[in-house]
Amino acid sequence: MDYKPILEEIKPTPQEAEEVRKISSELLDFLNDKCHLDNVDAEAVLVGSVAKGTYLRGKSDIDIFIAFPLGTDKKDLKDRGLDLAHDCCDVFNAEPYHQFASHPYVTTEIDSFKVDFVPCYKIRDGSELKSAVDRTILHTKYVQANLKDSQRDEVLLLKRFMDMTGTYGSEFKVGGFAGYLCELLIIKYGTFKNTLKEASQWQFGHVIDLEDYGTSNMFKDPLICIDPTDKNRNVGAALRLDKYSQFIQSARNYLNSDNKHDYFYPLNKNLTKEDILSQFEAHESNVIAIKFDIPEIPLDTLHPQIKKTTDSLTRILNKNDFLVFESSYWTDEESSAVILLELAVSKLNNIKVHRGPHVFYKQACDNFIEKFGLENCYVLDDYLVLNVEREFTTPEDFIRHLLSREYISLIKVGKNLINPILDSYEICDLNDLADDEFLVFLDDFLNPNQHIKR
Repeated sequence: MDYKPILEEIKPTPQEAEEVRKISSELLDFLNDKCHLDNVDAEAVLVGSVAKGTYLRGKSDIDIFIAFPLGTDKKDLKDRGLDLAHDCCDVFNAEPYHQFASHPYVTTEIDSFKVDFVPCYKIRDGSELKSAVDRTILHTKYVQANLKDSQRDEVLLLKRFMDMTGTYGSEFKVGGFAGYLCELLIIKYGTFKNTLKEASQWQFGHVIDLEDYGTSNMFKDPLICIDPTDKNRNVGAALRLDKYSQFIQSARNYLNSDNKHDYFYPLNKNLTKEDILSQFEAHESNVIAIKFDIPEIPLDTLHPQIKKTTDSLTRILNKNDFLVFESSYWTDEESSAVILLELAVSKLNNIKVHRGPHVFYKQACDNFIEKFGLENCYVLDDYLVLNVEREFTTPEDFIRHLLSREYISLIKVGKNLINPILDSYEICDLNDLADDEFLVFLDDFLNPNQHIKR
C-alpha cells in the first residue's frame, strides 16, 4: 500500500511545524534566560512528541519540563517551577491554569498552541526517580537517540491507525496505547506494517524488552513493554485488556482488508436521531438514561469516578434480578454526564426466592424455620428457601431508591459525584438526549468495536 497520500494529510504542514519550532524556542529561551538572570539552578527542556518529531497534524501540544537538581527541596521545586511558568505566561500574554499530577503544573494556550509547564527533577536513570514525571526527559532522549528519521513517519501511521480504531491514548477514558509506547513499538519492529504483523500474533503477557533487562516477570499485564529508561516500569501498564485485544484484532482485520485506506479515516455514517432510536427500539429492551451534573475536577479524576459509579450500579441491578445487557457512560467533560443502561427486563414479578441455609445444617435450618414459619418454607435444590414479596419490581423505582441520601451508600459512587448526583440526577428519555456528540456515543453503544473493522 502507498502510504504517501495518507502521510501528506496527517503530517504537520511546513507552516505548523515552523510555528511550533518558533514558539517552543522562544519559550525555552525565555525560561532558561530567566533562570540564568535570577540565579535559579534549573533548565527548561522540550519533551514529548513535538521534541521527538512524532506529532500528528493539529496535535502539536508543547510540553516544557523545568528540571531541577535532585537535591532541590520538593516545595522549592514546586514553588520555583510554578513561578517560572507564571512569569512565562505573563510575558506571552497567556492565562495560566493549575493542573495536578505528582505535583502541580501549569497549562495554558500560547499562539493557539496548548502548552504545559511541568516542574521535575533532573535524573540520569530510573533509579533516581523522585516523582512520576521525572522519566519524561529520559523518554524523549531515548526516542531521539534510537528512532531513525525515516521511522517518524511510521510512528505517525501507527498513531493515526490507533486513533481511528479507538485504541490510541493512555488517559483513563481511553485506556489505550500511549504515544511513547507507539514509538517504542516502531523502534522494536521497524515499520508500521511490521508492527501490525507482529501484533496480530500477540498473546496475553507479550513481552517487549528493548534493553534486555529481563524484568518482565515483575508484571502480569496484557502487554509488558519494559521501559528502556527504567527496568522496573512497564510502559504498557495503563493499557486495558479490552484495548489491547481490540488492537490485536484491528491489526488482523487491517492486514486482511481490501480497504486498508479506510482505516486511517473516521467512520462516515451520517447519523440521525431517528436511525439511532429505531435501533434501540429494535432491541426491544429497556433503556434507562441517568443524567446528572458533574463537578469541576480533573478529567483523570472524573472519568474513573463515573465508571466506578456505572459499574457499581450495574452490579447491584444484576444482583436484584434487573438483568443489565449493557452499560456505559458519557460526559461532555464540562457540565453533565449520563449513565446509560440497557436492561433485558422492564418489570419483574412481585415475588422472589429468598435462599436460606443448606438443608445439611440442621441447627441453621431450625433457626430459619423458627423465624419464617414451617408453612412458608420449602426445599429448592439443597437449600431451604421461601418466597418473599419484592420491594421493587421496576428498575426505575429501584434506581430512585438507591439514588437517595438514605441509600446511596449501597452503591460505590465516586466521592466527588455523590452530592452532584443526589442534587441533580434525572431519568431521561433518550429522545431528549440524542443530539450531537451524544449521538456518536449512542452509535458506539449500539455497535461495539465498529471502528476496528472497515
